Amino acid sequence: MAEAKWYVVHTYSGYENKVKANIEKSIQNLHLEDQILDVQVPMQNVMEVKNGQKKSVQKKLFPGYVLLHMIMNDETWYVVRNTRGVTGFVGPESKPVPLTEAEMAPLGISSEKVQIDYEVGDAVRVVSGAWEETVGIIRSINQAKQSVTIGVEMFGRETAVEISVLDIRRM
Repeated sequence: MAEAKWYVVHTYSGYENKVKANIEKSIQNLHLEDQILDVQVPMQNVMEVKNGQKKSVQKKLFPGYVLLHMIMNDETWYVVRNTRGVTGFVGPESKPVPLTEAEMAPLGISSEKVQIDYEVGDAVRVVSGAWEETVGIIRSINQAKQSVTIGVEMFGRETAVEISVLDIRRM
C-alpha cells in the first residue's frame, strides 16, 4: 500500500474551514478514512490591539490553503479536486507535489507515529483540549489518525468523542 504524504490544496480565500468540513464529510460518506487521514487549516496565535485592549486571536497561517495527509490515488485525487471551494492542488500544472518532512517541521506537524498502547474498554482521562478532565471509556482506536473514540457521559447519555492519543492518560 502506498505511503500517506502531506499535500496542499488551494481554495477560495475565506473558504478554508468550509473546504475542510466538506472534505471531512466526503471522507465519512465514501469511507475513505484509511486513505485521507487528516485535513488541517494551520492556525497561529496573534496578539491584536483593539480599543486599547490586547487580545490573542487565531489567524490562518496560509490563507487560501488547506493541508491534507493522504494516500494519493485516482479516487482521493478526484474527491478532493471536486470538493466545492477547491481550486486545485499545489504543484506544477496542478499536479500534486507532496511536502517534505523539512517543509512540515516548522508547521509543528510531524508524520511520526506514536505507538498506541491503549485497548478498547480502557478507562482514560483527557488531559488537554476542550474535553480536559473528562473521563471516558475507549470505544474504538484509529491507528492511522492516532486518535481514539471515547464514550463520555453527557446529559444523561453516552456520547462518542474523538480525541488524539496525545491528549489522554490511562486511569
